[in-house]
Amino acid sequence: MSYIITIGRQYGSGGRYIARELAKKLKINFYDNELLIKAAERTGFSVDYIKANEEKKDSIFAFMGLNDIDNTLTAVQKVSNAQFAIIRNLADTESCVIVGRCANYVLKDHQNVLNVFIHAPIEDRIKRAVTYYNLPEKNAKEAIKKMDRKRESYHNYFTDEKWGDATNYD
Repeated sequence: MSYIITIGRQYGSGGRYIARELAKKLKINFYDNELLIKAAERTGFSVDYIKANEEKKDSIFAFMGLNDIDNTLTAVQKVSNAQFAIIRNLADTESCVIVGRCANYVLKDHQNVLNVFIHAPIEDRIKRAVTYYNLPEKNAKEAIKKMDRKRESYHNYFTDEKWGDATNYD
């Protein structure tokens, strides 16, 4: 029987690194940006298009019908739905570690799932962002806050949960 470990994380906390190392030690697949390629294959969109529309929420204009003339799904919804379907398929077919993309929520009713959220003090996250992401120290704190707001907004938009709330993770 397969098992899944989902990793939510604050920007700069080392969550992606921890997830990749965990997958290596467990000898199972690791999915983060790899989901973009799978979503591109599934939807027929280019990887660049997927990147431009992933982990975003729709603007207010999407709900007014201004983004989509024929009132079908918006690009953000299509990309997210494709990623969510891929996550469910992975959970049904293999053991793996999945980073972000509301995977904890998407798999909330799935068996054999461990949901983890990784956080760290802002000072440690700044050091990590400067060292590993090459962010200038003077801009690191604002970049971290901006990415966390983006992740929080996306997660809260597509789920009925609050991003980072310990009650939503194991």
